[in-house]
Amino acid sequence: MFFIPNAYAQSAGPNQADPMVTILMFVGLFAFMYFLIIRPQRKRQKDHSDLVGALGKGDEVVMTSGMLGKITKLEGDYVVLEVNNNLTLKFQKVAVHAVLPKGTIKAI
Repeated sequence: MFFIPNAYAQSAGPNQADPMVTILMFVGLFAFMYFLIIRPQRKRQKDHSDLVGALGKGDEVVMTSGMLGKITKLEGDYVVLEVNNNLTLKFQKVAVHAVLPKGTIKAI
């Protein structure tokens, strides 16, 4: 016992974090993530879903691959595009990136 100093309990000092501050920090972090990441992504998904749902025969579209074409037929989850005079290709509807104004393909 000669070399062992007496151990004294430390009082709760400024090093102790307040649990309320920790909870508020987590709530703030979640609010930040929701408004800057989750909410805009959901809006983009809804807009794309509305775009895909409104596709119709004769629409001129751009695919996610960059291919331009005119929709000639809708088959369930697929669209058939006329890319050239006698060339038609089948794509998934979700691959449609944007609908172009009528006459855009001929102008290009």
